[in-house]
Amino acid sequence: MNFRMIFNNIGKILLIEAALLFFPLLVSLIYKETNQYAFLITIGALLCVGVLLCLIRPKTKQIYAREGFILVGLSWIVMSLFGSLPFVISQEIPSFVDALFETISGFTTTGASILTNVEGLSKSMLFWRSFTHWIGGMGVLVFILAILPNSEGQNIYILRAESTGPQVGKLVSKVRFTARILYLIYLGFTLLEVIFLLFGGNSFYESLVTSLATAGTGGFGIYNDSIASFNSYSQIVIGVFMLIFGINFNIFYLILIGRIAQAFKSEELRWYIGIIVFSVVTIAINLTLSMEYAFHIALKDSFFQVSSIITTTGFATADFNLWPNLSKCILLILMFVGACAGSTGGGMKVSRFVILFKSLKREIKKLVHPNSVSNITFEGSTVDENVVKGVNGYFGIMMCIIFASLIVLSFDKLDFETNFTAIVACVNNIGPGFSLVGPMGNYSCFNDFSKIILSALMLIGRLEIYPILLLFMPKVWFNK
Repeated sequence: MNFRMIFNNIGKILLIEAALLFFPLLVSLIYKETNQYAFLITIGALLCVGVLLCLIRPKTKQIYAREGFILVGLSWIVMSLFGSLPFVISQEIPSFVDALFETISGFTTTGASILTNVEGLSKSMLFWRSFTHWIGGMGVLVFILAILPNSEGQNIYILRAESTGPQVGKLVSKVRFTARILYLIYLGFTLLEVIFLLFGGNSFYESLVTSLATAGTGGFGIYNDSIASFNSYSQIVIGVFMLIFGINFNIFYLILIGRIAQAFKSEELRWYIGIIVFSVVTIAINLTLSMEYAFHIALKDSFFQVSSIITTTGFATADFNLWPNLSKCILLILMFVGACAGSTGGGMKVSRFVILFKSLKREIKKLVHPNSVSNITFEGSTVDENVVKGVNGYFGIMMCIIFASLIVLSFDKLDFETNFTAIVACVNNIGPGFSLVGPMGNYSCFNDFSKIILSALMLIGRLEIYPILLLFMPKVWFNK
């Protein structure tokens, strides 16, 4: 295990987090708030620890799969611990557990909140809260790869450990250039959403902070009613951009280089769009027939909530807690499905569900024709059996984690619907669930132990299990 390289990289990450904290500090100065000291103290602490870790010089800069997973897992935990300090120091979120929950929810782009009065926070803290979404959306270490050269390192292992989906490759020959391309696309779409929201009559602050949360598919709002107070134009803009950020960024790269036909041949993209269209239409019809919605209102609300849930953003324009059971059931299924691999969205990913579906179909076929041999194809090529096993294993482990967490949370004595959907919403990085944690509720109803469990689930879901799981395996740390 290359401990020196791991600590050295964590030091660099902390220095970058210190630099990123200057943005909310600037917001605090612009609005003449009195909480600058909270950001300055945190920046000072980050600089001290970061510099000390950077002084640890590695003998070799090579990073392999094991180091990549450990580095990613530790980095997200350390960044979250330091990132929660401004909330605690300013006393805007006095409880450290609550502040840590809010920060992990931000970096993992979950959007689950313990706040009962969002508008009670200062503008700078609301900015930092949503900015953590943007930082975590594409990945903390992907950002490091984009700006810091590391020619000796096996950086593909970092990219694979932090990126979402069943498999990760490089867009171009060098990982650092791949990271830069991803971030340029990410930044471009974020700025584009800001412009569209400005045309909707929103202030620059509203447009920027909302776009940061949308881009990271996080869902932290700046108002108590989430997005409900925004006008219809703005809600549609946000809904469309949520769907955009839920698409595999490789597709945008193909479009940029002129390979448009290849981009739109993506099987995952077709499934993604098909699931969205089916869900929007079904929920709109269900709302119209069961709750006597005007169809155009039902269509708008269903479009926004389907966009929000499948991309795991978590914004809300309506209290879907009150919707009919069919609509709620569809939303619950979408919580598991999630967005596309290689996007900023969470969930188990559309590609995994497609491969899982085809794997089950093949097994059923074998029951009828035991001697038949068939391969699973996806995106126009044969899927390696190791990938199929990986998808099945991921699904199995995720179910075990959900059921184990459900038993632990049951000691909190809340209702089953609250506990179950809170677990599903946290591990799939969605934010709102049903009942007490619905779109008009929050997570303050849980005790501190349950909040720690849910925080761990958010990290497990965002990093897709293994970087966090491996941190608790002694053989990973001590075997050469």
